[in-house]
Amino acid sequence: MPSTTPYCGRFAPSPTGALHFGSLIAAVACYLDARSNNGQWLVRMEDVDRPREVPGAADGILRTLEAFGFEWDEAICYQSQRTEAYQAALEQLQKQGMIYPCGCSRKEIAQQGRLGAEGIIYPGTCRKYLPTERKARSIRVITHDKNIRFIDRIQGEIKQSIADEIGDFVIHRADGLFAYQLAVVIDDVYQGITHIVRGADLVLSTPRQIYLQVLLGHPTPTYAHLPLAVDTAGNKLSKQAQSLPVNRKVPLPALLAALRFLHQPLPDEQPTTLDEFWAWAIKNWDIQRVPQQSTQPLTG
Repeated sequence: MPSTTPYCGRFAPSPTGALHFGSLIAAVACYLDARSNNGQWLVRMEDVDRPREVPGAADGILRTLEAFGFEWDEAICYQSQRTEAYQAALEQLQKQGMIYPCGCSRKEIAQQGRLGAEGIIYPGTCRKYLPTERKARSIRVITHDKNIRFIDRIQGEIKQSIADEIGDFVIHRADGLFAYQLAVVIDDVYQGITHIVRGADLVLSTPRQIYLQVLLGHPTPTYAHLPLAVDTAGNKLSKQAQSLPVNRKVPLPALLAALRFLHQPLPDEQPTTLDEFWAWAIKNWDIQRVPQQSTQPLTG
């Protein structure tokens, strides 16, 4: 990415519950990285997986961000309103001969596949043709045994052979919804995203996204993957784990805790307003201080 390209970052929560501390860490880091580089900061609501959406969660997340002093530069992008763009990308890949219908069930894949980086690797049953007795359930992308490589600003060099470690992956699901891997690529292009700062739980997804970017002729953003906040048992903080939401009535303690988690310097005197906090944090942000590890326990 040329240095003359204006910085544009984003925070992209899923509305499956209230904003918790783990998500706040990601929001703080990507916001500070954007603002310290005089860049734009956008918010995208990743509600492509409608069955998992919790009613009112999207609005609650936005109200929490506002209460914590985050300011976004453009209208919120909702994936649920972007179906036509995903369909166009699917048709482009079809014209390139890079996708195929798959009629396999999860049970069949589990029985025939081998364990990979993120679960069972699809064994390629329907890759050459869909057996006549099968009905298409999902659509998969053809992958090749070639390393995808990128330099993560925090984690360093990342390499992955998608075909060997992941397999042909789904971009249109059996329930009729578009998969996250496709949606995120199309929306990053749509919003003009140049820099992505997010949790390390998505680092293994990045090669698939880069692969789709290349197939579709889109630029690849710069990536930085933050260590995930885990509890004393090593469990990731998540909405699914019903992690406690942050308290929007008293934002400063949580914001300071996020800085501490990210190994950023803290002000000598505790700020009394959000404006004071953000002015200090933006001026002193240094992504090189963020630990190069996939997880990090919370401290008291």
